[in-house]
Amino acid sequence: MYDDFSSDYDRFVDWSGRLAVELPFIERELRALGARRVLDAACGTGMHALALARRGYVVVGADLSAGMIEQAQANAVAASVDVRFEVAGFGELNARIGSDFDAVLCLGNSLPHLLTPDDQASALADFAACLHPAGLLLIQNRNFDAVLARRERWMEPQNHREGEVEWLFLRFYDFEPNGTLTFNLVTLRREGAGAWSQRVAATPLWPMRQGELTATMDAAGYGEIACWGDMQGASFDPQASPNLVVTARNSS
Repeated sequence: MYDDFSSDYDRFVDWSGRLAVELPFIERELRALGARRVLDAACGTGMHALALARRGYVVVGADLSAGMIEQAQANAVAASVDVRFEVAGFGELNARIGSDFDAVLCLGNSLPHLLTPDDQASALADFAACLHPAGLLLIQNRNFDAVLARRERWMEPQNHREGEVEWLFLRFYDFEPNGTLTFNLVTLRREGAGAWSQRVAATPLWPMRQGELTATMDAAGYGEIACWGDMQGASFDPQASPNLVVTARNSS
């Protein structure tokens, strides 16, 4: 799914708006432990990694999608910013990229792509292996407590225009009998007043609730676990917060 979507991902995200909102919180957490070396796991097209590199951090970006990494490398060249990007998924980051990072970021609702408790535990152990003792792990997921309680199927549509070309992005969930969600992404594109073309992609997700994620992190040996409701540091409200943002320290 993400290989196919990589060419449109930077049209889908309003990066100037998103980074303006999220970077102050991220940097607050990084400054609190004097972080310098940062691993952006599931980095997508690399925009968080590039923004942090511009601010003086040494950043490595990793993603399972080769298409996303190709776009991230192109973005780095276009921005004249030196960031190492590697194709590597959860569970293989330490083996492929190394250790002794001050912080690991897992943003953009990436962790729920792991569909079993064993895979989630393996990813958290992999993050810990990449971190030095007391290093920071910062995870950003959707608030699935609210999604599941309200059966919240549709997300806000996104649109983008370049000259005469227009894109619309529609996202919705299917609630599956086994407890997973199917995340559906519809991309509509047209030139001028021409007909819309469409592309549909889907991928399964495990809708991790707050209690499930924090318990798994505690079992993996993380300490100082704190939950936030968005990437501005609002208190977490399981009924209303848009995100579940979790910060923790590596205790291994």
